[in-house]
Amino acid sequence: MSIDLSGLAGQPVIIGGGAAGLMTALQLAPEPVVLLSKSPLGGEASSLWAQGGLAAAVGADDDPALHLQDTIAAGAGLCDEAAAATIVQAAPAAVDRLAQLGVAFDRQPDGSWRLGLEAAHSRKRIVHATGDGTGREIMRALIAAVRRCPSITLLEGFEARRLIVEDKAIAGVLAATVDGPAMLATTRVVIATGGIGGLFLDSTNPSGCFGQGLALAARAGAELSDLEFVQFHPTAFDGPSRPMPLLTEAIRGDGAILIDETGDRFMADELGAELAPRDVVARAVWRHRAQGHRVFLDARTNPGADFAARYPVISAFCRMAGIDPAVDPIPVRPAVHYHMGGIAVDRAGRSTVEGLWACGEVSRTGLHGANRLASNSLMEAIVCAQWVAESVAGAPGSASLLREFLALPAAPDPVAVRPLLAKGLGVLRDRQSIADAIRSLLPLAEGAGVAADPALVGLMIAVAAHGRAESRGAHYRTDFPDTLAVARSSTFTLSQAMDAVRDIVDAEYPLRSVLP
Repeated sequence: MSIDLSGLAGQPVIIGGGAAGLMTALQLAPEPVVLLSKSPLGGEASSLWAQGGLAAAVGADDDPALHLQDTIAAGAGLCDEAAAATIVQAAPAAVDRLAQLGVAFDRQPDGSWRLGLEAAHSRKRIVHATGDGTGREIMRALIAAVRRCPSITLLEGFEARRLIVEDKAIAGVLAATVDGPAMLATTRVVIATGGIGGLFLDSTNPSGCFGQGLALAARAGAELSDLEFVQFHPTAFDGPSRPMPLLTEAIRGDGAILIDETGDRFMADELGAELAPRDVVARAVWRHRAQGHRVFLDARTNPGADFAARYPVISAFCRMAGIDPAVDPIPVRPAVHYHMGGIAVDRAGRSTVEGLWACGEVSRTGLHGANRLASNSLMEAIVCAQWVAESVAGAPGSASLLREFLALPAAPDPVAVRPLLAKGLGVLRDRQSIADAIRSLLPLAEGAGVAADPALVGLMIAVAAHGRAESRGAHYRTDFPDTLAVARSSTFTLSQAMDAVRDIVDAEYPLRSVLP
């Protein structure tokens, strides 16, 4: 039994209920738009968990040129400088827009923004809300605005499983609901499904974020870019909970340091120390742990007694684990946090498939390059949502009678994929471990089971990592530790990736047919 949604035919469809999707829907108003969310709004959105805030040059000693300079430096040669410049210049206006929508950002007594410092930023430019609850506060305001906006049709509990493509252009969306499959006829779709952390065993992202948007786009024929660049946050809470609670970089910006079980501050001699770029800190923590040490975030002196007031969310989960950050070091370890790669898009968020846009973490705008600068992600989602909405509104919308009702694919489940990616695509990588992951993922990706879509995304990440025979930003190859003089993005379609997969398997495992 299928659901009749013919009354919504022709309206643009936004897939994803995080900050990028919500903001795009609001920016499209008053044009009617359909917003699909797999869970109740905010239930599985990484935006809700964001602690750091938004990076924007709003301080008296700051300007967008400095913000751009820091962004380019962190991106390790792969930022699109023109795109990055356009985005960071729009960041201050994005903060104002969120404030207009009711986001209660933290302010100084004189009413100015209270700004924080995070790694690789040359100025205090991180705008927070309720200390470490920025994502929650932004989502609260955006969800409230969406629910009261009459032009937005919100369909919660709708999981997009496939994009329908006819004549190389978007023709509709096939979704799963508790009442059966649903087909939405549309020539305009925005993917805003977030990241890929749920593909890994250790991640700070919601477990339901495992690259569904990338699978949708890839199967529709879109180009994907720079998928190998997966950012590991160096200070996830080292405990049994999965997803792993995050300890925001702002704590180190307030003066907290990294120590081991002996009290040794093992990053003291690194350039930038604990506020070095995230990839540098993550590798240092990873290596120190590999030598048999435990690693702790020591906030006992800074921020010390002010910890609970500055970081109420983190303080609460630490106390639940029996740790008082004002008097106890906090155990930490790296975990997957953000994906710099994604659907290749232009400034307006257009993909290489007619009628398909992407916004937020699922997209690759060129802002982040090989290593995202802290707190540039929420900012990117809010800024780019306006341009995506303008582009969608300017495109002709129509709905034709779909030729057939496609069979609903199995509900995706990444459980079988997680150990494969954790082993082959961690903080430190090498040719053999990546090739082993490719070999294991291939039969899953080519099947029709629940692991097919997650394995397909993991396979494309692995192909990109295998092809990048260098270390750059968040992608570190122990067998190729140097950075090449010329930086090049890796861009391919699904069919091109699968051709590369077979070449890799043939080269690495010539006797694969007789191997177990």
